[in-house]
Amino acid sequence: MSLTFHWFLPTNGDSRHVVGGGHGTPATAFGRNRPPTVAYLSQIARAAEDLGFVGALTPTGAWCEDAWLTTAMVSQHTERLKFLVAFRPGFVSPTLAAQMASTFQRQTGGRLLLNVVTGGESHEQRAYGDFLDKDARYRRTGEFLQIVRDLWEGKTVDLAGEHLQVEDARLARVPDPVPEVYFGGSSPIAGEIAARHVDVYLTWGEPPAQVAEKIAWVRGLAAKEGRTVRFGIRLHVITRDTAEQAWAEAHKLLDGFDPDTVKSVQAGLARSESEGQRRMLALHGGSREDLEIHPNLWAGIGLVRGGAGTALVGSHDEVAERIKEYHALGIDEFVLSGYPHLEEAYWFGEGVLPRLAAQGLWQHPFAPTIVPAAQVPFTS
Repeated sequence: MSLTFHWFLPTNGDSRHVVGGGHGTPATAFGRNRPPTVAYLSQIARAAEDLGFVGALTPTGAWCEDAWLTTAMVSQHTERLKFLVAFRPGFVSPTLAAQMASTFQRQTGGRLLLNVVTGGESHEQRAYGDFLDKDARYRRTGEFLQIVRDLWEGKTVDLAGEHLQVEDARLARVPDPVPEVYFGGSSPIAGEIAARHVDVYLTWGEPPAQVAEKIAWVRGLAAKEGRTVRFGIRLHVITRDTAEQAWAEAHKLLDGFDPDTVKSVQAGLARSESEGQRRMLALHGGSREDLEIHPNLWAGIGLVRGGAGTALVGSHDEVAERIKEYHALGIDEFVLSGYPHLEEAYWFGEGVLPRLAAQGLWQHPFAPTIVPAAQVPFTS
């Protein structure tokens, strides 16, 4: 089975520095260096497509552009790249979301993937008119996914749930193919939702031992539901021809972190109700020291950015080895990013992917099939 790689569309802006944001914190000023225009995001998307990334994740929240609208526009400038659209189920009705996904599939030729984000920050949710607490939001997510999946199967749905109610709901046209659902969460109720409803469980880039525990946890819960779940991981990457060059780039990024910004971001993230964010913060403790928390796994990004806060740093060979290490645990999909996203896509795509291909772990998803000469029929 070939490993699957996705890239990231920085709809909060891009830079040669780390652009912050996420989990209730605003994007940093560096996001204005390269604004998230359709033209620039399409440039990144075309590069990712050419290099062999299957899809591109777009974030959701007040700190970035809307994922649905942005990817709909960028999709018109690409041909095969899929879009892993992050959305929050509490902000739109399940019937409308199912219809939107169905339309997206038809208009893009089946290039939609859905990243369901329940929302870990009550203060940000309230800004959108959502006043449920965290556990209630997860229960609503479960009801939402139950309705959406039934609608995608062509069923007529009547449901009077704790948080959602629909009557005689159905789609005039179901999506083909049905979008796969990606989902992450580290709290007990998140595991229950993942086990029942999702195709791919995503974790942030924790050290391998912690990732192994998460995989075993979700896999066990899914087995009790009579289901199997695939696993993916969300990481940044800094990969260069030599380890020295890669770490020099990481240290350059770290040198660009303004102490006041770090302090402000860490104070904001400390309010987070997200168990996953709490685990990210514990990896660095707000300190600039001892940030290599596992060989080639660097926690520096999390000092100024919410959500995914770790990066694989090293030579192309070293980064390939770390990917193999995670794959051995059960990770099949890698959602990656790097600053700036255009250039870093090429560093990874031209440096690491060929090494994985040479070992039979990856093949370009869009490369044409070449028939060996001996099998080509001869005609005169």
